[in-house]
Amino acid sequence: MIIPSIDLVAGRAVQLVGGEVEAIDAGNPVPILERFSLVREVAVIDIDAARGEGTNRDLIRRLCRLAPVRVGGGIREAETALDWLDAGAEKVIIGTAATPELLARLPADRVIVALDSRNGDVVTHGWRRTTGASVLDRIAELRDLCGGFLVTFVEREGRMRGTDVDRAATVIAAAGERRVTIAGGVATSAEIAAIDGLGADTQVGMALYSGTLGLAEAIAAPMTSDRPDGLWPTVVVDQGGVALGLAWSSAESLDAAVTRRRGIYHSRSRGLWEKGATSGSTQELVRVDLDCDRDTLRFTVRQHGEGFCHLGTRSCWGDDHGLGHLSRRISAIVGDSAPEGSNTAILASDPELLRAKLLEEADELAAATSRDDVIEEAADLLYFTLVKAATAGIAIEDIEHELDRRALRVRRRTMRAKPEHIR
Repeated sequence: MIIPSIDLVAGRAVQLVGGEVEAIDAGNPVPILERFSLVREVAVIDIDAARGEGTNRDLIRRLCRLAPVRVGGGIREAETALDWLDAGAEKVIIGTAATPELLARLPADRVIVALDSRNGDVVTHGWRRTTGASVLDRIAELRDLCGGFLVTFVEREGRMRGTDVDRAATVIAAAGERRVTIAGGVATSAEIAAIDGLGADTQVGMALYSGTLGLAEAIAAPMTSDRPDGLWPTVVVDQGGVALGLAWSSAESLDAAVTRRRGIYHSRSRGLWEKGATSGSTQELVRVDLDCDRDTLRFTVRQHGEGFCHLGTRSCWGDDHGLGHLSRRISAIVGDSAPEGSNTAILASDPELLRAKLLEEADELAAATSRDDVIEEAADLLYFTLVKAATAGIAIEDIEHELDRRALRVRRRTMRAKPEHIR
């Protein structure tokens, strides 16, 4: 898989040659992250912090809320690493400071050790100082204390001359079960496929920013197909992971889907097919995943209109149910599609009534003791909560995203009740 990278200098996304010469100023990193977020994780590197020349902390904290990111650059203390993990970073990338003593204080599976290598030797301080230590020695020293390694071939970084796949294979073998990400000079989809075949990821920057390598091409690089037409089965799911249907993708349709961020597929009878172009049941493409065998895609979409199925149901297996279904019904009612006499519409138009019902149902849930009572009161409170969310334009997926972000925290606040709620 690819890991797109966003390198930050003075609040702007840049691409450097050899870690020194600025070749591309891509500007505001937020739309870049929105584009790159179609893949599972994006690397966000604070070049200023790595050089000891400032920080992009506030900007990166904002990026952590927008998409899954791994954060690196200038992380030299355990507290700083924990701050990033608590802020929602999927992983932290630690370079020079990655000692056994520091790593022992952090959750190993959330830590990537960065080894910046120039001609086989580890370099530090923004790639400016040579340590004399070899990459393989550092891997042997630290592999039991981290979840993976980011190995950058600095002499190739940003130069678009290709990476060293043979050298990457040696590094990957030395890392054993730890996941490796290779960076530096990657310019073609063939290199991405080769490194993926070795069981590692590829961090890509300059090739994407310069347009030499398309995002869809980079995503699909490891994909295979046993079909004569080369198509890939594509499982389409909503943001809750519920399957909506099965479609087919080609290199052309995937490029169109990624470029336009739409549910666009290959129809075996019509060719390129955009879901909802005629029916209005359009899809926003949220993420593209590859399966473990690299022969099937998964599209996570935000489904609009009646649904995915041509029969007018949300999925090809009929209508859905549960909190997602309830949230969408409530949002439709709040959005002026209310049936006559709707209690939901009444609640949405009367903030004081809604506030009183939320307090009432929370109190009743707190007092419930039997299994049936707890189920009923919890259902009541969830309903009123979703009405409150809908009045603020918030869907159940937004709440789930916040819960997922909180699950990434390492340090927990002491659980205390406010005095006014203690009886």
